[in-house]
Amino acid sequence: MQKNILSELGYLAGASRFKRISEKLQIDGDKIYKESNIYFKASWFSVYFTILNAENLLSITEISNLIKFSHITVKNVIRELEKEDIVLVFPNPNDKRSKQVALSEKGRNLHLQLKPVWSTFSKALKNTFNSGHPDILNILDRIENESIKSPINQKVRKNDFESVRIVDYKPSLKKHFYNLAAPWLLGVVNGKLEEEDNYTLNNPDEAYIKQGGFLFFAKYKDDIVGCVVLKRLDDNTFEFAKLFVNPNYRGLGIATKLIEHCITRCKENETTELWLQTTMSMKPAHKLYDKLGFIDNKAPKQMLVLKRTEKIMSLVL
Repeated sequence: MQKNILSELGYLAGASRFKRISEKLQIDGDKIYKESNIYFKASWFSVYFTILNAENLLSITEISNLIKFSHITVKNVIRELEKEDIVLVFPNPNDKRSKQVALSEKGRNLHLQLKPVWSTFSKALKNTFNSGHPDILNILDRIENESIKSPINQKVRKNDFESVRIVDYKPSLKKHFYNLAAPWLLGVVNGKLEEEDNYTLNNPDEAYIKQGGFLFFAKYKDDIVGCVVLKRLDDNTFEFAKLFVNPNYRGLGIATKLIEHCITRCKENETTELWLQTTMSMKPAHKLYDKLGFIDNKAPKQMLVLKRTEKIMSLVL
C-alpha cells in the first residue's frame, strides 16, 4: 500500500487534508457535470448559486462576504463565468473601483439543467459525508466558527490550548451531577424539588442511562464545570434537561457545546426530534435555543411535563 504522508502527520496536516478532500470532490463534481452533458465546473458552484439567488446586482466584494471566500478567488471565478457568457459584469455606479455581476440569459437558463443534477449530487455528498459522521455539517460549522473565534496563530502565540471537553457519564462522575444541578434547580423551584427531580438527581444512571439516554459533563482543565441530560422519550425522540454550567466558568460557550453534543448524539442514534422544557424566567437560555434552531411547540404525548414548565421547544433533526 502506498504511504500516506499527510495521514501520518496527524493534526499538523489538517488543513492539507481538507484541501485534498475538497480537490477530490471538485474533480468528481466536474465529472458529474460532464456526464450530464452540462458545461459547468464544481468550483463555480458557490459563486454562481449566490448570484442566482440574489435579488439585486452584487459586487465581487459582496459575493466574497456572503460566501466567505477570498476576493481573488471570487474574482477569478467571475472571470471564468463571464468568458462563458454565464454572467454579465457592469460598472458599479456607486464605486468606480468595483464591478457588479448578474446572470446572463444563458446563466439563468443553465439553472434549469443544473437543478436536477444538484438534487442527485446532494444525495451523493450526504452519503459520502455521513460515512465520516452523521452530524458532519454541524461539526464543520463548529470547526469553522472556532477558527474564526480563536485563530490558530493566536493560540500558538499565547501557547494556550486549553478547551472545554464534553465527556460521557461514568460512575466516578455521578457525584458531580447532583453537586452541579441540585443547587441551581433548588433555586429555580424555591427549595422544593418535584418527585421526578429528586429521583433523577440522585439516580441518573437508573433514571437516564438504563432507559437508553445519556448524561454528559463539561470538563475544563481538570474540573467538571457543567452537565446536561439527554433523556430518551421513545425510539425516535430525545429531550435534553438538567442543563447547568458552573457560574465561575460561564462565558466559555459551555452551554452551547453541551447542547451541540446532545444534537450530535441524537443524529448518531438516527433521532428525528430533540425537545426541551424551560421556564419563562430563563431568557438568556431562550436566546441560545433560538440560535440553535429550536422553536416553540406543544408537548409530545411521550413527554412527562413538569409542573414548573412554562415553555416547550423542539428541534427537527
